Amino acid sequence: MDDRIAALADQLLLIERELRVQGWWDDVAPSAEALSSVEPFSVDTLDFHQWLQWIFLTRMKQILEHNLPLPNASGILEMAEMVYAERPLESLGLRTALKKFDQLIVDAR
Repeated sequence: MDDRIAALADQLLLIERELRVQGWWDDVAPSAEALSSVEPFSVDTLDFHQWLQWIFLTRMKQILEHNLPLPNASGILEMAEMVYAERPLESLGLRTALKKFDQLIVDAR
């Protein structure tokens, strides 16, 4: 297995861990309608943490498990910085994990 794939998988686990630590992990999935948004980050139907859990993590795990092409870019940290601007200390662990994910995607090119 490519070392980058293993590093990305580990990073996804760290992102999930941070969501759980902060209490931003939901036990119940949003509606199918909410999950089918076509807006970036599903801003019209989901909170950012919901998008991370139900869209981002799910898709990235599928990409890694099925050896699909990795995204060419990732700007998730930028969105997180906007969303959590009022909670910089509370969100530090998550933003750090997302920054590392973004960098791993850039390095994978």
